[in-house]
Amino acid sequence: MRKLKEIKKKIWPEYFELVKSGKKNFEIRLADFDIKEGDILILEEYNPKTKQYTGRNIKKKVSFLRNTKIMEQMHKKEDIDKYGLYILGMESIK
Repeated sequence: MRKLKEIKKKIWPEYFELVKSGKKNFEIRLADFDIKEGDILILEEYNPKTKQYTGRNIKKKVSFLRNTKIMEQMHKKEDIDKYGLYILGMESIK
């Protein structure tokens, strides 16, 4: 059985605030690291202007994960190159 991991990633202040408020409940990241559902993502606020961490962080459990490479199986590569892909966060309608 795989041990759950904690993965630290930078996040810019405007996105940090959106995650903190609950409005942003997804991340789009280059898939250059190992992460699985159930792992803990530690988002560390980083100011790109000062090139400094602010000291604030948020921990989130990864509840859903998909690599966009699978999208190339569903759509033509030229269509993906032309239009790009959306990553959508969703919530229930009340």
